[in-house]
Amino acid sequence: MSLSNTTENAALKMFLQGTDPSYRVGATQYLALFTADPTESGSVANEANYTGYARVALTKATAWTDGGSTFSNSALIQFGACTAGSNTVTHFAVVDTASGAVAMMISGALSASLNVSAGIQPQFAAAALTISAD
Repeated sequence: MSLSNTTENAALKMFLQGTDPSYRVGATQYLALFTADPTESGSVANEANYTGYARVALTKATAWTDGGSTFSNSALIQFGACTAGSNTVTHFAVVDTASGAVAMMISGALSASLNVSAGIQPQFAAAALTISAD
């Protein structure tokens, strides 16, 4: 798990200058899938692109279960089913927009790669995705 450079800088501004990041006030965040590590730079160059893919909207207040220093998704998360194309998904990220350029907040590797092809719908059971403050 990694905080993006954007998030690290926003945290410093919040703690040291009292400036909230623009994405903090919104009630919604989005989960994105990637075929390679998006890195701390927050690049969307390797975002999944199979036909049927879209980022999934998550309600901040209820999307994650607080386990102390580790958070996990609180409910089933389902992405669109693949109708054409294919991807091998290896990473996920929490981002601030439904599409296009993002402020990437957090990214992490999946516990196992997920091969997506026609008829496959990526989904994550409750507690399948974890984010920790390590």
